[in-house]
Amino acid sequence: MKKVYICSPLGGDVSDNLERAKQYARYVFSCGAAPVVPHFYALVLEDGNPEERQLGMQAGRSLLWLCDEMWIFGDHVSAGMREEIRFCQNLGLKIRTITEKQLLSGKAP
Repeated sequence: MKKVYICSPLGGDVSDNLERAKQYARYVFSCGAAPVVPHFYALVLEDGNPEERQLGMQAGRSLLWLCDEMWIFGDHVSAGMREEIRFCQNLGLKIRTITEKQLLSGKAP
């Protein structure tokens, strides 16, 4: 099964963004792939603590080595997402963008 790294915002409204990450994971499953969701580190690390946020970001990037693709969700790219995207590009992984409109339509990319 293809492994897809979910790239979407976390900071700011962490609770709302975690809920969105769950929706994105469900979408990836519906496309026949296995979602890799680094956002779930926020359940054990404090995103508001700079050291713990950095630890979570590093752990998330380490997961990219195991993935086949990165899917960017939503219509906003945060600074943290830009870091993940650059890392992914350096690894040569395929990147797809899934807009809110595509997500709502339920159609696979």
